[in-house]
Amino acid sequence: MTTNDDAAGAKSAELTANLAKVEELSQRLVQAMSRRTSVNPGIQAPSGDLFAKAATAYWSEMMQNPARLIEHQVEYWSKSVQHFVEAQQMLAKGKFEAPEDPTPTDRRFANPLWQQHPYFNYLKQQYLINAEAIRNAVDAVDDMEPKEKQRLRYFSQQIIDMMSPTNFLGTNPDALEKALETDGQSLVDGLENLVRDLEANNGELVVKLADDSAFVLGENIATTPGKVVYRNRMMELIQYEPATEEVHATPIVIFPPWINKYYILDLKAQNSFIKWVVEQGYTLFVVSWINPDATYREVGMEDYIEDGFLTAIREVKEITGQKQVNAIGYCIAGTTLSLTLSLMKQRGDKSVKSATFFTALTDFSDQGEFTPFLQNDFVDGIEDEVAEKGVLPSAVMARTFSFLRSNDLIYGPAIKSYMMGETPPAFDLLYWNGDGANLPGKMVMQYLRGLCQSNDFAEGGYELMGTTLKVSDVDLPLFMVSCETDHIAAARDTYRGMQKMGSKQKTFVLSESGHIAGIVNPPSKKKYGHYTNDDLTLDWDAWKAGATMHEGSWWPRWEAWIRPRSGKKVPQRQPGDSSHPVLCDAPGTYVTIKATG
Repeated sequence: MTTNDDAAGAKSAELTANLAKVEELSQRLVQAMSRRTSVNPGIQAPSGDLFAKAATAYWSEMMQNPARLIEHQVEYWSKSVQHFVEAQQMLAKGKFEAPEDPTPTDRRFANPLWQQHPYFNYLKQQYLINAEAIRNAVDAVDDMEPKEKQRLRYFSQQIIDMMSPTNFLGTNPDALEKALETDGQSLVDGLENLVRDLEANNGELVVKLADDSAFVLGENIATTPGKVVYRNRMMELIQYEPATEEVHATPIVIFPPWINKYYILDLKAQNSFIKWVVEQGYTLFVVSWINPDATYREVGMEDYIEDGFLTAIREVKEITGQKQVNAIGYCIAGTTLSLTLSLMKQRGDKSVKSATFFTALTDFSDQGEFTPFLQNDFVDGIEDEVAEKGVLPSAVMARTFSFLRSNDLIYGPAIKSYMMGETPPAFDLLYWNGDGANLPGKMVMQYLRGLCQSNDFAEGGYELMGTTLKVSDVDLPLFMVSCETDHIAAARDTYRGMQKMGSKQKTFVLSESGHIAGIVNPPSKKKYGHYTNDDLTLDWDAWKAGATMHEGSWWPRWEAWIRPRSGKKVPQRQPGDSSHPVLCDAPGTYVTIKATG
């Protein structure tokens, strides 16, 4: 045998050995899958009624206007046959290459083989032809309610995304090439990653987006110096150590969302909003919410308001000796801050001097991209889930948000991890994204039924704590920040809610980018700009058309707004006081509690 034969034999043996390891890992895979608990079908997919309605509407349309649907079918057949003919003609010419490819650029198909290799190019082009045919069929369905049509379009797109040839080993050239280059080791590593994720989530497939071993809270993430100075069953209150000799008299308290952990605002020193605010000369407090378990099943919005918002404001006032605070609410905490301010207005409580809202919805009349998940079949499924478990598990929320961007947050990461055998990146934002929290059962249903579905707060009043709460009650100075490409709290919706608030001092800023990057946008990065327009009587499109674009972060603009509302300078304050002893260092203990189902 020659040296080349020996090398080839060795590689073949290594490949065979790795494929044998795949067989062994398959046994672990089966065991991991067997531990998967039954999941309420109501939160997995739409009921069959949606597709039955679509089929009925499609059939009705065909009977009334057969020419239109036959035209769609003929167009699909024609493109498919023509595509096949072009591929055959290239092969008949003895050329092992793909025919001309008029399809649009798609980063899923970045490998040159998708353009050059006749097999892969044929798969790609036919997939895109099929996808177009499905979209056309959905668009042809006329006899459906707009919300039902929107849901049909959404779930049809999920099927299209799932069936991409990039999602299957045999039709993914990147994965096949790497398997050959590594003698099958990438397949072994990928299966290891898959089994690990299944074992970590009781048989439920949750794609790990980041290397969680790369981060330790308080060491290389959430590191701004501070102390926990108060704790109750709902939250820990963190007071941050001063960074200046003097501070503004009026303290600031941030209420982050409790769907994820507070440290999105303190990922690292370079992009920490918390650190930046402290360095501007403010006494800053941040609420770190408990990660609830089943014992919190009867905790509702009233508990978050009473034991969270109102208690934090009271304790901050006591610690600093001030009569008022400036409050910030992010996402669902911004929504709840609005509820709290309405309650305080009716009680005559003037403890909040100004309110800042980050991507906060108060008017849910347009449910946007969440429409598919806010109809009764899904909400009924969630109600059954929380009745059984006491909480809505973090994984359910994570899956819902991920499917809004399935190619980026599900299929893309799954391909890299499971087919390519790559280790998830050490990315702080993705680490935070995976560090979710459970939601108490009662609170979930109050939020979904009363706010999202009924839109009571913006229309008529939201009954809570023996009071009718209205968005128009929010009449103190307010600063609203929304984000241009936010798919969770669309800017046009947050703007509409702000217009309904009763304040005569309103500032609205539109940041470039999305729900997180548009907020976590430090001035030092000089990355995303922002828009302003003082005329808040305009509808959204007119406001946006007339807005002025500013380079750089909105943070300094907000600081210039909050400064005159923050009082005179006083000597710096150390965390706590005689009645609020330091309980532990930031980031505290609640933030370390992992979500359980």
